Amino acid sequence: MSGIETWRALLGERNPDEVVTTALVRDVQLPGGAGTMALITLDNGFDHTKPNTFGTRGLLALNGALSEIATRTDLAAVGVTGKPFVFAVGADLKGAAEVTSREEALAIAQLGHHVFRRLGELPIPSFAFVNGAAMGGGLEVALHCAYRTISSGVPALALPECSLGLVPGWGGTQLLPRLIGPANAIKLIIENPLAQNRMIKGAQAYELGIADAMFEPADFLEESLRWAARVLKGEVSVERPSHDGWEKAVADARFLVDMKLHGAAPAPYRALDLIALAETATPDEGFAAEDEALADLLMSDELRAGLYAFDLVQRRAKRPVGAPDRSLARKVGKVGVVGAGLMASQMALLFARRLEVPVVLTDLDQARLDKGVGYVHAEVDKLLAKGRVSADQANRLKALVTGSLTKDAFADADFVIEAVFEDMAVKKQVFAEVEAVVSAECVLATNTSSLSLTEMGADLARPERLVGFHFFNPVAVMPLLEIIRGAATDDATLATAFAVGKSLKKSSVLVKDAPAFVVNRLLTRFMGEVISAVDEGTPLETAEHALDGLGLPMTPFALLQLVGPAVGLHVAETLHEAFPDRFGLSENLAKLVAAGKPGVYRPDFTLDPEAVALFEGGAAPSTAEQVRERVLRALATEIRIMLDEGVVAAPEDIDLCMILGAGWPFHLGGITPYLDRTGISQPRFLAPGVASVPA
Repeated sequence: MSGIETWRALLGERNPDEVVTTALVRDVQLPGGAGTMALITLDNGFDHTKPNTFGTRGLLALNGALSEIATRTDLAAVGVTGKPFVFAVGADLKGAAEVTSREEALAIAQLGHHVFRRLGELPIPSFAFVNGAAMGGGLEVALHCAYRTISSGVPALALPECSLGLVPGWGGTQLLPRLIGPANAIKLIIENPLAQNRMIKGAQAYELGIADAMFEPADFLEESLRWAARVLKGEVSVERPSHDGWEKAVADARFLVDMKLHGAAPAPYRALDLIALAETATPDEGFAAEDEALADLLMSDELRAGLYAFDLVQRRAKRPVGAPDRSLARKVGKVGVVGAGLMASQMALLFARRLEVPVVLTDLDQARLDKGVGYVHAEVDKLLAKGRVSADQANRLKALVTGSLTKDAFADADFVIEAVFEDMAVKKQVFAEVEAVVSAECVLATNTSSLSLTEMGADLARPERLVGFHFFNPVAVMPLLEIIRGAATDDATLATAFAVGKSLKKSSVLVKDAPAFVVNRLLTRFMGEVISAVDEGTPLETAEHALDGLGLPMTPFALLQLVGPAVGLHVAETLHEAFPDRFGLSENLAKLVAAGKPGVYRPDFTLDPEAVALFEGGAAPSTAEQVRERVLRALATEIRIMLDEGVVAAPEDIDLCMILGAGWPFHLGGITPYLDRTGISQPRFLAPGVASVPA
């Protein structure tokens, strides 16, 4: 039995729901008498909203097309491009989640290599015409070709596998470093995926040398074919520079990965090993090593947690559980923002950019108002300087955001949100003043991070129109919105909040009116246990780094420094009042606030001895392992209580909130898959196989 027949027998019946990306072949006569090109168009039969992916049958389809091309003697070249706006975005992740054995995983890795490398090993030159988004295996297809052109309109190009718990396993770790050098390859393969899956655009890919030529979208294919003809006729030569510095680039990257992950996720380390190997390995050796790495990682719990997290972000976040019918949403033609501080100003800019409606801020005096509006205008100028908006767009945005010293400016607003001091009396007074001037249909929203909506709206004439609309800082960057339904909030108000959240391009999660909601409640429990351990006598540095093995985005005291000790103390006080048995109050944290310290770190992130001294004096120290166990058990307990209370609909919403609102990594799956696989949660939060390798 041949290799392809073996793969077909092993893999052909799996994933029956695969959306097959076909390989459509047509002959193209190249300009200037350069000959005939067999042009392959990757197309799964859907528009750009469902990008091309490679499942088993898609790989076999491409292999079949290449087999037919290989039999022909009349061809000058072969080319591959994508359907309109999309080249290909990699492997079919749904199929990856269904792999149940290492043998099957290894077969998938080998099949991808077998098919893709044929493009570079045909007896005729191969060209990739990257006309749209190219990620993962899609980019690897292009890398196997001898030459590449790219459209300047390509919105996203990436090798995101390490963010999920995989490595680029179909040639990426071997071909990309040789093409653009190890340091640049490490940025795309490791650094960008670990930086919230950052991607690059077409022009950046061209500058890096991933593509040999770049053309405008309007006539991209025509110009690419013209360029290919010139290459074949010898009128254009493509230089392939040699690259050095492999050992230093890998060592530097390993240091940074250690600093970020502390060994928590295996994929980046395997990727570094493969990139190091690429300096000297033959293609057979390098691709075989990729096969082994892919087979190992496909059968890892970290990968399954990553796939679970990816599914949450891509699917559940787009269809919020419990959101009312969108037809109930009211139109929003003007937004009011109470307050002109940093958070309020960030919100005003976001509303203006995404909703393109007038936004008016109010505050207590002209100086604060001018500062808030000035911040928005300055940020618009930055967007203009970066080319993110045109001059006309910049002028329109500035004109949309204005300030007023009176709330009368809200009279014709459809949505008013407050971002004032986190104090119940202050917020109640604000809403009383707003309700006196707005229309009966105007939605009132609060950006509170911890206070009760039901209490906040108790004195309103129409409490049913009050909704929680909790952003995370920085507003423009963090994708999560906690939308909180108070006891009186009606469906029309809630539907409007979800519609606005979608227009703002945020991922919204419905949350019950409960103290500190989801993210702040869990982070406060998390930090509270660490601080308590320090209060009891655990050295601060021991407690600070006890959770490093999880690979969290920052340590507990660094997080406290980011949010500010005063804010952290206030939220802790709110939760202590609600749940005194689980949320303690740290006298030492209160001392830190009273001392006016911004945290325990200096600006250079060395420890401040004066701040550290405020936490000294306890007589019952813990080990790092004991602190870690204490924190994880506390989180498991709190999540169980939150689910029992109905704060969110399911564990998936807890995980989605922690991923999008706290930046917790995909390899943890948020948090509940990690608690399940470490045995901390009893019983499990998720069924076996949901975010772990099937038994």
